[in-house]
Amino acid sequence: MTMTPEQATWFAGTFDRLVANVGVAVLGKSHVVRLSIMAMIAEGHVLLEDAPGTGKTSLAKAIAATVQGTHQRIQFTPDLLPSDVTGVTIYDQKTGAFEFHRGPVFASIVLADEINRASPKTQSALLEVMEESRVTVDGQVHEVGRPFLVIATQNPIEQAGTYKLPEAQLDRFLIKTSIGYPDLASAEKILAGSANRNPSSALSPVITTSAVADMADLAATVHVDSAILRYTAQLAEETRNAPESRVGVSVRGAMALVRAAKVWAAAQGRHFVLPDDIRELAGPVWTHRFVLDPEAEFQGTTAEKVLARVLSDVAAPQARQPAA
Repeated sequence: MTMTPEQATWFAGTFDRLVANVGVAVLGKSHVVRLSIMAMIAEGHVLLEDAPGTGKTSLAKAIAATVQGTHQRIQFTPDLLPSDVTGVTIYDQKTGAFEFHRGPVFASIVLADEINRASPKTQSALLEVMEESRVTVDGQVHEVGRPFLVIATQNPIEQAGTYKLPEAQLDRFLIKTSIGYPDLASAEKILAGSANRNPSSALSPVITTSAVADMADLAATVHVDSAILRYTAQLAEETRNAPESRVGVSVRGAMALVRAAKVWAAAQGRHFVLPDDIRELAGPVWTHRFVLDPEAEFQGTTAEKVLARVLSDVAAPQARQPAA
């Protein structure tokens, strides 16, 4: 079954309402909000690389309030244990049985703050739950539910005492982006409302969490032409063949781009993906998956530059609408 034009129109209208509602609390960052909501509906996760105080917590809280979901914040520190993230089984003397106590990862929106400050062992505790949306403790599987969005943050400065995220974990994030500082007009509005330290508390839900899950299922039915699939595969292959790349985009990365493009197309009222969707999302979906050759990196090459050249070299297919 493929999404109909009528369903695409409804999807786009609902998506815009979600963005507008979150935008009440996160001023002047419409594009980042759209990317984050896209990631949630595509059932992926977001990596934010930002300086402190740019609104990362506000973004997570606002999305949770908008979809009538729950929100948890985990401050990653060197002494944080995996069980502090996923939960732990405790023996209950009253009942004489072991009982699982859920960790903070059991929420609709989870903010993993400064994830690179935790040990690799604790970082890896997120891997299964990010990929499978479930936690296994003592052989028991516990589902986290839908929607489930992890917004992890990294501080680009003060790198002393941090643990770089391994490529395998970076590959689990659908997109990497940055909120950045607001423009002057938005900053003035933020300062005018500074008496309210939690602007998300005033937000009213737009839809329910079950409706978000329905949107995710609906977005999966967006049509992707075989020519666009071939184009995406060619782009991924070129990133692996680039002389500056030690590791290019994996098959998982190519699949992630297609999944994201389906949501992006539906959010614009289309029931089919265009090559422009692939090109527009390639940056946030792919650049964090590159491992550059150290010599090329030393000479000033960046993942963004390599991707820009690949997008320029590989010809995009002609856009065409699927037959009714």
